[in-house]
Amino acid sequence: MADSLAKQRVAAMKQIAGVMGKAPTPAASFFTVPWVETPVPFSSPPCDPMPAADLDKLVEQNSQQEGVKAELIRAVIAEESGARPCAVSWKGAQGIMQLMPATSEQFGVKNPFDPKQNVEAGTKLLKQLLTKYNNDVSLALAAYNAGEGRVDKDGAVPQIPETQNYVNDIQSKLPKK
Repeated sequence: MADSLAKQRVAAMKQIAGVMGKAPTPAASFFTVPWVETPVPFSSPPCDPMPAADLDKLVEQNSQQEGVKAELIRAVIAEESGARPCAVSWKGAQGIMQLMPATSEQFGVKNPFDPKQNVEAGTKLLKQLLTKYNNDVSLALAAYNAGEGRVDKDGAVPQIPETQNYVNDIQSKLPKK
């Protein structure tokens, strides 16, 4: 039994090292595993950004189809992935608009790394959030980042620094009214 537990501990440490990019500090007791306090620092995904002409075509098609401003879609893409279709966040979001697996499933996305499917689903999600929050872009963006439940609970952009920065960064890229 001790050998089995030792093997499990080694496997857990390898997984944590893979996520953190370095070996974790050993745990203080047998039943404790290292705590991962902060996300892994961002590093560029191993693919190039999508060519601007191709991205513009996708954005314009989905903007017209869903009635979401193209500038908003572009700003979300720039903030989420830098237009890199292979991007994966430390929380598991995937693709150019960083769809969580549940969102991909909700919108019938078969391959979240396919820019066409990803932008279609991401734009539909933005439309759904804009509708829910009466075209309040701040609330829609906050829900895109932190989830609808948190925005509904707080009734405003949540007091989460990441979400507040996300909303501010995207809104700063949008044309002024």
